[in-house]
Amino acid sequence: MAPPLLVVGLDGACLDLLRPWLDAGVLPELARVLREGLWAPLRSTVPAATFPAWTSLVTGVNPGRHGVLDFTERVPGTYHVRFVNGSRRRTEAFWSRLARAGRRVAVVTVPATYPPEALPGGMMVSGFDTPVTAAIDGRFVAPRARWPEIREAVGRVPFADFQEVAPGPGWHAGALASLLDGVERRTRLVEHVVVRDRPDVTMVVFGESDTVSHHFWRFHDPASPRFVASPWGGAVRRVYEALDGALGRLRAAVGDDAVVMIVSDHGSGGAGDRAVYPNRMLESAGWLRFRRGGGGGAFLRQAALRAVPFRWQAALLRRLGGTAGRLEGRARFGRIDWAHTLAYSDELDYHPNVCLNLRGREPLGRVEPHDYTVVRERVAAALRAWRDADGAPVVERVWRREDVYEGPATAQAPDLMLELALVNGYSASVLRSPGPGPALRRLGPEAFGAGKGAGMNGAHRRDGLVAIAGGDVPARGELSRRNIVDVAPTVLALAGAAVPRGLDGRAIAEALGEPPSWDDAVMPVERPLYFDADEATAIADRLRALGYLESERS
Repeated sequence: MAPPLLVVGLDGACLDLLRPWLDAGVLPELARVLREGLWAPLRSTVPAATFPAWTSLVTGVNPGRHGVLDFTERVPGTYHVRFVNGSRRRTEAFWSRLARAGRRVAVVTVPATYPPEALPGGMMVSGFDTPVTAAIDGRFVAPRARWPEIREAVGRVPFADFQEVAPGPGWHAGALASLLDGVERRTRLVEHVVVRDRPDVTMVVFGESDTVSHHFWRFHDPASPRFVASPWGGAVRRVYEALDGALGRLRAAVGDDAVVMIVSDHGSGGAGDRAVYPNRMLESAGWLRFRRGGGGGAFLRQAALRAVPFRWQAALLRRLGGTAGRLEGRARFGRIDWAHTLAYSDELDYHPNVCLNLRGREPLGRVEPHDYTVVRERVAAALRAWRDADGAPVVERVWRREDVYEGPATAQAPDLMLELALVNGYSASVLRSPGPGPALRRLGPEAFGAGKGAGMNGAHRRDGLVAIAGGDVPARGELSRRNIVDVAPTVLALAGAAVPRGLDGRAIAEALGEPPSWDDAVMPVERPLYFDADEATAIADRLRALGYLESERS
C-alpha cells in the first residue's frame, strides 16, 4: 500500500520568489522538501488564472477538455455571461478516481470545487467559488453532517474576508492580520481532518500567498516602479513564513512516512506603471466603435460597496435579486456600438483576449462566418504590430484558441488570447476603456496601490512550482520545467492508483520508484450544473467585490 500523500497548494508560489528566502534559511520546511526530494518550475495554463489553472492541475487535462476557462462563460447567442462552478468541469478530478478505487481522500478549499463533491469514505470543503461571501458554512462541506464538528473544532474558516477594491488608510494592517489568521485556521482545519479521518490522500490550497503578492508587492520589491518604503515591506515574507510553519505542522500530522507534494497554479511578479486599454487600441485600428454617451451606474455601485461592510455585502445584494449575467454583460460591453464593431475585448486584467463579433454567434454579429479566419488573422496581425512610443511591442504573443486548447470546450474560449509584453520585467495592467482615448498610458503614483479591478501592484506569471519529497521519492534536485497537467497523473501514481491513458499530462517519472499502472477507462462526463438565480447574483457580488468583475453600468 502506498504511503499517505499530502498535497499542499500555495497559490502563486514560484521559485523566483522563494529562492532568496530558502537561501537565507527562513523557510526551513520548504527547504527540507527541496533538499530531500525534487522540484521543478510548473508551466501554467493560458491564461495563468485561478479557475482554469487549478482545474487543469487536479484533472490532468487542458481547459479545452475540462471546460473551466474562467470565472464566467458566455451565454450562447447573447452578450451575457453566466457564472461557472465546479460541476461545470467535464472531466473528473484525481480525488474522484482515488475515492472510487477505495482510497480515503480529504480535499480542503481547492478553488473551483463548489458545490462540494461526495467522496465515499472521504470529505470535501469546497473553495471560494461559493454563494457565501467571506467564510465557509455548511454548504461548503460534504458530507454536510461534518459542518457542526468543523465549526466546533476550528471556528470561522475565512477566505480573503476583506474588501480588495479600495485599499485605504489602515487597510494593509487589517488585510495582513486577516491573511495570517486565514493560514492558521486553514491549517487547524486540515490538522483536525487528518487526525480524525487519517486520509490516504489529503489536499489543501492556501490562497493567502496569492492575495498578499497582489497587494503588498510594491512594498516587497525595491526595483518595482511602484515601490514605496513601508512598514509592510516584510508582509509577503511573513505570509510565506506562516505557510512554511503550516507545512511543518501538516507534515507532522500526516506522519513521517508520508509523501508531500507542494504545488502552485502559477507564479507571482510585479506590475509596472503601464496601463493598457485593448478596446481603445481596437477602436483606433478601426475594428471597434464606442457608443456615444454611456452608463453612469459604476460610481454609485462602487460607492455602495465601500459604504456597506464587506461581510454584509453578499447577503444584502442577494436580496436585491436581478439577473447577474445580463448585468455583467452590460458592465463589460455596454460601451460598445455593436453595429460598427468587428472585434472587441473583455478587458480582463488577468485574461487579456479579443473576440470577433461573429454573425450567428453574437446577436449583433458583423463578421460573416466565411470571413472568420481572414478577419481573425488581420486582427492578430494588428495586435502583433502594436508598438509603444519607444517602438517596443505591447503584445508579446498572440494565440489562436486552438493553439493552446484542444477539446470540446475550445469553442467557448476567446478567439484570440494575448500575452502582454513585460516592461523591464514588470507586467502591464489591463484596464477598462471608458470610451475613446489613448490605448497606453503611464499610471500615476495615486494608482500604484490600486485594488482589484484597477491594476494591482502584484501580477501572475506563467511558471509556478512543483516539489515532491518523502517516502521513496529520490533526492534528485531541480528538474526541467513540467506542465501543470502533469500533477494529477503524478498524484494518482504516488497514491498507487492507475493513471488514465487519455490524460494530457504525464506522471513525473523521476518521483516514482516504478512506472505507473495504466487504466484505459474513459473518464465520465458530468452534466453542467449552473448556479440558480440567487446563487449567481451572490457570486457576481462576491467576484465584483474582489475586483474580478466590474460593477454594473446602466
